[in-house]
This record gives sequence, structure tokens and C-alpha cells, in this order.
Amino acid sequence: MRMREGWRGGFAVGVGLAAGSFALAVSFGAFAVQHGWPPWLAVLASVVTFSGSAQFALATALDGGAGAVTAVASATLINLRFVPMGAATARYLHGGALRRALEGQAVVDGSWVAAQRDEGTTDRPKLFGATLVQWPAWIAGTACGALLVPSTDVARAWGLDMVFPAFFALLLLDTVRSRPGCLPHAALAGVLAGAACLVVPPGVALLTAALAAAPAVLRPPRREGPA
Repeated sequence: MRMREGWRGGFAVGVGLAAGSFALAVSFGAFAVQHGWPPWLAVLASVVTFSGSAQFALATALDGGAGAVTAVASATLINLRFVPMGAATARYLHGGALRRALEGQAVVDGSWVAAQRDEGTTDRPKLFGATLVQWPAWIAGTACGALLVPSTDVARAWGLDMVFPAFFALLLLDTVRSRPGCLPHAALAGVLAGAACLVVPPGVALLTAALAAAPAVLRPPRREGPA
């Protein structure tokens, strides 16, 4: 019963996340093609990567004259956020190495946040359900943007340039709402990222926000009292 509820909850959450993912993917597809990518390559990037921040970082770096190694490195740095997320989810994955690697592909930002239970565990079916809805929407949105290639004026008129930051802002607000104790870490992350933007590129500055988790990571585990 609980598993069925998890899948239903995942699909329900995934529909809302998929709407945002579709809009963001349209902006990525248009952005990539406007900066020299063939449409098929933009769609392929969404099929195999499924990470808006990394894909935008890759396209921006290549357009700015960076070499392939530098562009891939910048995208990899941004996706390092999946390391702690994956580590926290690893114990809920099933099967051998290949199956666990495949199940691990469901760890994407919106799905991972939605699948976190109040007691600190992960709702595995909800994680999978939410991602299964989002992934096709991400690919379809990229294809629409890459093939229709809306102009910069159209993208701004429809607010496509604001979809990406708004998406992450909503995730942050939802986390703080459900877990008020995360507010100090969220505030510290914002200060660190904002200060870093003054001296390093935004993509790298975003990574410095992860330092806000250091106090929680370094805090000694709480000892259980006697039974």
C-alpha cells in the first residue's frame, strides 16, 4: 500500500515539476541552437544528461570560446551537487551494480527533494515516479526549443529566461517550509554564493553555496540516550 501511494505521489509531484522542466528545456533548446548547436545535438544532450544547470554551463562555456575540456569541467563542477544527494540515496537502491547505477539516474533535484520524508528517509517509489514524468517532458521541451528556435525577444517576453532561477528558488522555499531548521543553512548558502559571484563565474559561485552544509556535516552525531 505504501509503495502504491509513493508511486502515485511521485506521479502527482512529477506533473508539476514536468511543467517547469518543459519550459526550462524549451529555453535550453533555443539557447543551444542559437549558439551554434545542431538541433539533434541539443536533444541528445537532454537525453543523456538531464541536468539543466550542467547543459547551460556547457553551452555557455563553448559559446564563450572555452575548449571542450574546460566546458565539460564546468558542467561537471556544477553537477557535483549530485554526489551528496546520491550518497544519501544509495542505501535505498536495490540490486547489483548495474541496476543500482540505473536507479541512481532518478536522483534529480526536484524528485530528490520531493522524495525526502520528515524522518529523514527517502521515498524510493516517489523518487522514481517523479523522475519518470519529468524526463520525457525535458526531452520534448528541448526538441521544441531546438526546432522552433524562439528569438531572444520571444524568450524574454514569455519569461523563459527566468524559469531556471525560479525553479531552484521554489525548491529552496519548499525545503525551508517543510524543514525550518534548514533556514540558517539556506541563508548562509545565499550569502556565500552572492559574495563569490563578485570574484568567480556564477557557475563556480553556485558551488561555494555547498559550503553552507559544512556545519551540519562536521557536527558530531547526536548520541542516543539510554533505553
